[in-house]
Amino acid sequence: MLHQVQQIDTQLFLYLNGLHAPWADTLMYWVTQRNSWIGLYALLIVWLIWQYKNRAAVIIGALIITVALADQATSSLLKPWVERLRPCYVAYLKNQVHLVVEGCGGTYGFASSHAANSFGLAVALWLWIGKKYQWVGWFFFPWAALVSYSRIYVGVHYPLDVLAGALIGAGAGFFVKRLLGMFVPSGQRL
Repeated sequence: MLHQVQQIDTQLFLYLNGLHAPWADTLMYWVTQRNSWIGLYALLIVWLIWQYKNRAAVIIGALIITVALADQATSSLLKPWVERLRPCYVAYLKNQVHLVVEGCGGTYGFASSHAANSFGLAVALWLWIGKKYQWVGWFFFPWAALVSYSRIYVGVHYPLDVLAGALIGAGAGFFVKRLLGMFVPSGQRL
């Protein structure tokens, strides 16, 4: 059963990774780089402080804890435990992978930290402020999906790596909201 799942995952990876074009290579290279989004994060922090004043610290803290939890769950726990090679390191796939980035990254790819971090941020934002600002969901969920898909496109993750990462990130967002929500006084609910 596991072998069949891995075969399907590999075939889906090869299909999605094979859908490339020069203009998309440039776009996905930019999308997949962590530093490309520093401006967005800075703008988000400034906007949260402007909108929520003193209460912004709780939200920003929740976002940081969510992303750190998601990142560590994937990078420090799952990748070394599962030891699933990234597709760009698999010998029989070497000539079939369209690698857009300079290097393949770390040896192991399950689960995608990019997907975990971006979906963790999207879910945490939606849980903390999404009722008041619906645009958060309309913007950050497609953004997280694009960042996650970019990992397949550039050749460094299988689709299941990305799906698992997205679920871990979402779970981290729910966990942190539940945990910190117990400590936020009811008069300060956001």
